[in-house]
Order: sequence, then structure tokens, then C-alpha cells
Amino acid sequence: MKFNAVETKKDIEQKLHNSSDLKSRTVQFFEKTIVLMYIADITDNVLFNQTLIAPITNYNKPLEKDVITELKEKVLASHEVIEYETIEEAMDDMLSGKSIVIVDGEEKILGLDTEKITTRPVMEPPTSVVVKGPREGFTESIKYNIALIRKRVRTPDLVVNIMDIGELTKTQVGVVYFDSVADKTVVSDIEKKLKKIKIDGVLDAHYLISYLQRNSKSMFKQIGDVEKPDVLVGKMLEGRVGIIVDGSPIVLTMPFVLVEDLQNSDDYYSQPIRVGFVRVLRLLGVILAVVLPGVFIALEIYHYKIIPTEFLVTIMNTRQGIPFSPFVEVFFLVVLFEILYEANLRMPQYFGMAMSIVGALILGETTVNAGLVSPPAVMIVALSGITFYIVPSQAAQFSLLRLAACVIGACLGLYGMLIFCVFILSYLSSFDSYKSAYLAPTAPYIDRDQQDNFKRDLIKNMKKRPKSIANNSKNADRRGDENQL
Repeated sequence: MKFNAVETKKDIEQKLHNSSDLKSRTVQFFEKTIVLMYIADITDNVLFNQTLIAPITNYNKPLEKDVITELKEKVLASHEVIEYETIEEAMDDMLSGKSIVIVDGEEKILGLDTEKITTRPVMEPPTSVVVKGPREGFTESIKYNIALIRKRVRTPDLVVNIMDIGELTKTQVGVVYFDSVADKTVVSDIEKKLKKIKIDGVLDAHYLISYLQRNSKSMFKQIGDVEKPDVLVGKMLEGRVGIIVDGSPIVLTMPFVLVEDLQNSDDYYSQPIRVGFVRVLRLLGVILAVVLPGVFIALEIYHYKIIPTEFLVTIMNTRQGIPFSPFVEVFFLVVLFEILYEANLRMPQYFGMAMSIVGALILGETTVNAGLVSPPAVMIVALSGITFYIVPSQAAQFSLLRLAACVIGACLGLYGMLIFCVFILSYLSSFDSYKSAYLAPTAPYIDRDQQDNFKRDLIKNMKKRPKSIANNSKNADRRGDENQL
């Protein structure tokens, strides 16, 4: 099919509803009429002029081949010139920033990359601050994010597969992994799930989570997320697969195991003895965050006899005049702290500090002085709330578990709390995240992987890839010949 330049231009304008940001330029190239079309707001004008307008209008050498070949090989100043056989293919690329060249009477349309990339500068992510180590974080541009990975990985073994997802947004989604390290079954499973997604638009990486997780009804996190290229590469070296979404600074990683959230990128740039202490402290903080209010309620209602006498007297003195039961008291404080957190999170930044001071000091002290709550209850709920953010990516799940623990502690006491903890552990033990046990390497216990579990061994001693993560078992050796170390 030969394209008529003028008619094709009108056809594209009609398909795009004569959008005001659709621009075109008609030029003559020897005896041929050429129409150049682009979307103004996403096209770099300087690049457009340098790669299209100037080369075509200034070309004065004799025409040696057909126009399309001459344009591709000698005229257009671009690293890549794409050929389209249909208007739809050309339009799809034009809507992503490319400029198209329609030559009258020719069977193909040409496309050049003139996209204007606008993104914030690379900076340290607010949720992944480190004392030592790399501070670069991902941005909202998939091209920049892949470049940050390529900068750290200079090997042909890195695979980047990009696909478009979203009927209207056509968002670019990249699957990245090491070909010799990742489990091919896991990679195939992930790519199949992505290709089956039917949705009108993908605006962030989190849009894909419900399509990728195995148990969509579970409240527990089943897919990892990172904001730093060094962390992503480290996870890929263990066999994980990364999913980069254009427009999102969050990169998803699979498979995911729970211990990942007890680890921090700063751990790998610190002394192992310090890392082991901090990780145990994080685990203790998680336990306190979830069960401490429930245990406090259970002790006050059912098991006050096991509380030391001096402490019990102190609690009884502070509770004099409190009109509410221990459960209502703690539940009220938990809800109050959740409201303050939501308000502080969405408050304009310059009001945030003032809100924190008002909420934490004035409001907390006022409720105690008014006789609505007791100081021990405030202390317990505040300690529980603070320890949530030792593992911020799990804060939402821990918040719901804390409320459940409060109800169970009020109804069934410590026996109910014990059953609650056993049930949670049993439930998590049944999870499987892309051929990786959710509680690995603790349950099941994997001796080799204890080198990077609640403690961290020296880097030089971690010579094998973790068995907890599904990877290519034929390439499990990370260090090669020991004598070369």
C-alpha cells in the first residue's frame, strides 16, 4: 500500500481528534512531498530540527537510490530509523515521543526518536536512606532507570525485555534479570502474567502487584519493592527478577521472602557484628509493634497477678478515675495515633512538624490530664507505633495485625495471643512466592543461607547464591575458584 502524504496526514489528524498538540510540517525533497508529524509537548524541538528539518532541507547531493533508502542511509541524522507499514504502528510510536516521516507515494513510513525526556534529578530515596554506600535512587523514567542498572552491570548477561501494558496509557514495563542466574520458569511465569494483564492504564508499579501476587486475597506483602539500583542489582545477583514501570520510581522484585524487609542496604556497607545486632533489634521491634498492646490488655484484664507488685500498684494508681476499660482505652489510643499519622502524612510539608508536635505532646498530655487514658497505655501504644517504622514497607500490615491482637487479647487473654501468634506463623509458612518459601531460610531451615539471615557473614565467605531464592542451580557459585580470592 502506497501512502499519500496529504491524505495520510488528514487521516492521522482525524484519528487523534485534531488534537491541538499534534503538529506537522510539509517539505519538498527532490520531487517528493514529505510530511513530518509529531506531538509538540513530548518532542524535543532542538532534536527535531537537528535530525529532521535541517538534514532534509539542506541535502543537495544527487539522489542515488529510492527516497526511503536515501533518507534512512544518508539524510536523517538519527541513531535509529524505524520503518512502519501501517498508520497505527506509526501513531503508537508518535504518541510516545517519536516523529514520523510520511513520503508521498512510498509504501513505508519512517520514525525517529525525538522524545523529550523530562524527569526529576537522580537523588537519594526518602525511604532508603543510608549512612554509607551509594545514594542514587530510581526516577520516574524507565530509560534513566535502565541506564542506572547498566552503569553497574557491564555484562551481556543482563536481559531487559520491554512490553507495553494498558489499553490507553500503553505504559512501558521492563522485565530485567541475569540470564545465567534467574530461574527460567520464574521468568516465564512472570512474563506470562504481565502479557495477560487487561487494563486501561498503568500509572505506577503498584498497579501490577494484584496481577502478579499468588494469593490476591492475602493482606501480607508478597512482592518486593526497591528504590535504589544497587539494591536491585544485589537482589538480581541472588536470582530475583525486577519489574520496572515507566512513570514509577519503585521497582518490583520477585521472588520475595519476608526476611528481605528485615534487611537494609546499609547492612552491606557496615561491620557484620553491628548488622547482626541491628537485625535482631528489627525483629524484636516487629514483635513489639504487633503484640505489645494486646499483651498489655490481656495482662490488665486477666493476668494481673503475674505483674510485679510494685508495677501493678503503679498501674492501678494511674488508672484511678479512668472511665474506660483497658481495651477501650488502648483501642482509642491506637485509632487516635492512626488518625494523627494519616493527617501528618497528607498535611503540607511546612505544617507537618507543627502537627507532629501538637499530636505527640499537647494532645497526648491533654488526654492523660483529662483522665481519659492512663500514662502506661500511652507509653505502650506510642512504643508500638514507633516500632512500626523499623520496617516501613510492612507498616500497613502490622497496623491491622495490632488491632486484631488488641481484640484477641481483650477476649481470650494471653492464651488467645499465643494462638494468634501460632496461627500467623502457620499461615505464613504455607506461603510460596514463585518457588520460594515465604519464611525461608528460617522455615524451612536452610543452613547455608544463615550467612545472610538474622546475621550477616563477611562478603568473602558468601560464595554461594541463596537456596531460599529460586535461581539457576547450575550457576550457584558466586566466587569461582577459591584460590583466586
